[in-house]
Amino acid sequence: MSPSPLFAGLMSGTSLDGVDAVLWSPNSGVTAHRFEAFDPALQSQLLRLNQSGPDELHQAALAANAVARAYAQVLRTLLEEAGARPQDVSAAGAHGQTVRHRPELGFTVQLLNAALLAELTGVDIVADLRSRDVAAGGQGAPLVPAFHRAVFGRPDADIAVLNIGGMANLSLLPAQGPTGGFDTGPGNVLLDTWHRHHQGPAFDAGGCWAATGRVLPDLLARWQSEPFFSLPPPRSTGRDLFDWTWLQQQVLRSFSPADVQATLAELTAWSIADALNRAQPATNELIVCGGGAFNLDLLHRLQRHLPQLQVVTSDRRGLPPMQVEATAFAWLAARFTAREPGNLVCVTGAQGPRILGALYPA
Repeated sequence: MSPSPLFAGLMSGTSLDGVDAVLWSPNSGVTAHRFEAFDPALQSQLLRLNQSGPDELHQAALAANAVARAYAQVLRTLLEEAGARPQDVSAAGAHGQTVRHRPELGFTVQLLNAALLAELTGVDIVADLRSRDVAAGGQGAPLVPAFHRAVFGRPDADIAVLNIGGMANLSLLPAQGPTGGFDTGPGNVLLDTWHRHHQGPAFDAGGCWAATGRVLPDLLARWQSEPFFSLPPPRSTGRDLFDWTWLQQQVLRSFSPADVQATLAELTAWSIADALNRAQPATNELIVCGGGAFNLDLLHRLQRHLPQLQVVTSDRRGLPPMQVEATAFAWLAARFTAREPGNLVCVTGAQGPRILGALYPA
């Protein structure tokens, strides 16, 4: 019997913390994982590119090169640690760094010089995985529900998978019926932004600071009136909406910073719970992955909003939280290699199933 093909997945999310890389095979699952943080200078450069600025095309091209080098470094190290060679990898699915997401205008931008990544690693790269779905009239996101179905779906229970990165997205996996999924709104992005502005570190570890504050009902109600939360699926969002500018516009008077942090945590938990209760009210279990899976305060808020179901982190179901997204892009690379569709029409709203990605041969 021939060995199972090996694929790599490379993912950097809206949180801009760094790169997760995995090695994955259809038969053996994840065989290796590595995370490397972004250099602070690159992180600042990418944050600036979320807003228009002078000489934006030049800066975007340089940032795409820097993202490729960061991806190449983590992939090379991962292969060395796993005792694997570039030629052992059938392809790597590389997400790139989202700096614009405007499917309503027909485009989404994930910065990555995929040609440079192929040159630096000697691995076939499958990149630009969202654009074909957008070209077919879809949201281009989320792309992970089909993978979540394959890994976490059960024939005897209605399951939901929640990825809390910069943004939060749900995958709906009913025991009977089609897979669903959509973005619920901000995940960590506003929490991280507010914490960085007032406390210094990039994120509120464990949600400890938010846990010291109290929720401000009037402020929460104002945030809950954001029109995005009322949109029906398919829907997706990003820093184009939920960013520091949005936060400054909403916080119109002086509040205790810790109280604002608590209210932001409550907004994230409420928006997820509200969306899940409307879309799949009979859910038995919510499986949480992404960086938000380590925010204990946020998990406790979710459980309070969803007392009828069990909230667990994805490691309880066989895949550590920080490996799920990267593994999904390895899976998408495998779908591309087999020339099989990677999107779900019922999730993104595209006109039909599409093979996702563009190939940059080694």
